Amino acid sequence: MQIKNLMSEDLITVDKDQNLSDALKLLRKHNISRLPVTNHKELVGIISERDIANKLGSSKYEHMPASRLHISSVMVKDVLTVPETMQLDDVARLMLDNGIGSVPVMRDDEMVGIVSKADFVTLAVGIAFDKIAVKEIMTKDLVVVSPTERLVHARRLMLEANVGRLPVVDDGKIVGMITSKDLLRAFIDFRKKVPEKYQKSQIKDVFVGDIMSKNPQYVSKEMSISEVSKIMMETGFNGLPVMDEGKVIGIITQTDILRLIEKLES
Repeated sequence: MQIKNLMSEDLITVDKDQNLSDALKLLRKHNISRLPVTNHKELVGIISERDIANKLGSSKYEHMPASRLHISSVMVKDVLTVPETMQLDDVARLMLDNGIGSVPVMRDDEMVGIVSKADFVTLAVGIAFDKIAVKEIMTKDLVVVSPTERLVHARRLMLEANVGRLPVVDDGKIVGMITSKDLLRAFIDFRKKVPEKYQKSQIKDVFVGDIMSKNPQYVSKEMSISEVSKIMMETGFNGLPVMDEGKVIGIITQTDILRLIEKLES
């Protein structure tokens, strides 16, 4: 299958000279996690929720409101693109090898679509995926965080592990999830509520338990990939903790499913 048959043609873009507040509004309005960045309609970068959360949480920009930061200062400039005729498994491999969540699709020199991990997940429904259990492809090397740890510590863990979500575990039990979206929302709200001169000291008083999503949805290790993919499509969740006998034993993400699809397609 060529990637043009899977890509989304509904392109939502942002100009490099707009500010982060503009990008945040577009991300929320369209319920997406990344935006291609253009300059006079030419593709010049890509920006994601994770990029913005990392920038707003850094010490260099901790006092600066999103309205004063331009897209060009946050975006990833070296954007990987693919031609619309590239085969699906080759695109999946490119995304996995480079650790990227989406890739713009080109026809000659024009961007005509974008394909993301979420698009690939829509393929993981059917007989072949009914026969594969979560335990066969889930990520077992878990990075977790406690609800009593600071927001800045959770951000650092995500950066170091290059992940977009962390299960929140207390006394061996899962009590929540914290994602890049949660970090982003927390940093924005904090800037709005706390005067600039107090931000550096008070950011240390924001804890994971204050911003995490509680009562997280989870799956069992015996559930099929087809079932998990349907849950992801219905909820928009990028990853789900895997539970066994009341304990978190892993996490299954869109990346795990993308890796499976690449393997099966190739």
